[in-house]
Amino acid sequence: MSEASAQTDKQRLTIEFLYLDLTECGRCRGTNQQLEDTLPLITPVLEASGFEVEIRKVQVQSEEQAAALSFLVSPTIRVNNKDIQLDWKETPCDSCSKGCAGEVACREWEYRGRWYRVPPKELIISAILREVYGVEEKAQAVPRRTARVPDNLKTFFANKPCCGT
Repeated sequence: MSEASAQTDKQRLTIEFLYLDLTECGRCRGTNQQLEDTLPLITPVLEASGFEVEIRKVQVQSEEQAAALSFLVSPTIRVNNKDIQLDWKETPCDSCSKGCAGEVACREWEYRGRWYRVPPKELIISAILREVYGVEEKAQAVPRRTARVPDNLKTFFANKPCCGT
């Protein structure tokens, strides 16, 4: 098989990182760093398995953009448009709430019975491999698309001008 035909046979794997703020939010910065640290570990395996990996990083900057992206919580990592973990909770985020009139909550990630403010690399790798190799778990079903923006994100965007972000 020629190199050209091998390239056309590759399947696309899209990894999206959606976030509110990489300058102030420790959870967004930490999640970004974990994703950056994970990609060199997993990308060679994915490419050897016939996948072309596309990385998209999107700063969500308005309620309208959040609605269009069905963005429910920050930070979010999606693989082929599926959130890598639907079992999440929001807890107060001091760095996002700093200087604003309202308290903002950000995502915490559950992995093997423990909660983390930044997703462990193992969680990210497991989610990517689950998508690639088709091991489906009930919790990983594709969420219903919604144009409704959660109140927590509305609070963030409403107070954004006072935060200087």
